[in-house]
Amino acid sequence: MTSESASPAPSQPQAASHPMQHGHRPASSAQIPATLVPENGWHTLHLFFRVDRAKLATLSSEARESGRAQLKQILDPKAPGAPDQLQSFAVPGHKADFGIVAAGTDLRGIHGIQLAVQASDLGPALIPTYSFYSITEVSEYVPDAEEYGRILREREGVDPESNAYKTKVASYADRLEPMNRQRLYPEFPDWPCLCFYPMSKMRQADQNWYLLPFEDRSQMMSQHGRSGMKFAGKIVQLITASTGLDDWEWGVTLWGRNPAYLKDIVYTMRFDESSAKYALFGDFYFGYLLPPSELVEVLRL
Repeated sequence: MTSESASPAPSQPQAASHPMQHGHRPASSAQIPATLVPENGWHTLHLFFRVDRAKLATLSSEARESGRAQLKQILDPKAPGAPDQLQSFAVPGHKADFGIVAAGTDLRGIHGIQLAVQASDLGPALIPTYSFYSITEVSEYVPDAEEYGRILREREGVDPESNAYKTKVASYADRLEPMNRQRLYPEFPDWPCLCFYPMSKMRQADQNWYLLPFEDRSQMMSQHGRSGMKFAGKIVQLITASTGLDDWEWGVTLWGRNPAYLKDIVYTMRFDESSAKYALFGDFYFGYLLPPSELVEVLRL
């Protein structure tokens, strides 16, 4: 036994055990449920696969036929046990051939989509190229009605006694609950295309987002939000949080009524200071939505 691990001599006072020391649990741990279900929000998983054509050619016709049927069942959003939200899409270009996005309460069920695809008869020919796990959230920069009123007064100079002020605050309060519900428990739109990309905030020298005062960050995010609102009716946006869960801090999924709108919103919002100075972006994945039966045909599986 080394001197570092030996017990102290009786004359030496024993150090008090820290509540988080190895082998101890916080006193409140028994009061906190141990569960995979988020307190708020849904698990979200993006999956991307490439078809190995050489491997696909080695599969028997029976394996390919059964594999196609299995894939259609796995990706059917109305199948028994399917996640709360599930979509599949074809991906042009070399990054992947198709993608899947799933969201819901049941982490094992969502993970099961990935495992079922890989375990299917087509699985040996479906090569994972990228994945991203995250959880839906309401951003800390989304103001409540009281904070929104303060923003109107202090940043925009709206008279708190005016009818315009009272109307704006009341209208915002009415919209806030359904907006936050959509952020936490999103309904994926049945629009023709989407793009996904991961992002983080800069943490270097004079571009350290996390050293800025909250008020400064909040103002920049408010500007960012106003830029996005110009695309209402053209784009649906879902921001999911992945700090501590994946390599990036957030995932951004954008559904568009037209591919050009996806290009336009990303270009427009990159001029906002929060993006232009403080944002880092990963690879972008574009896809067009297809029901599983069409996806199998388009991919020529």
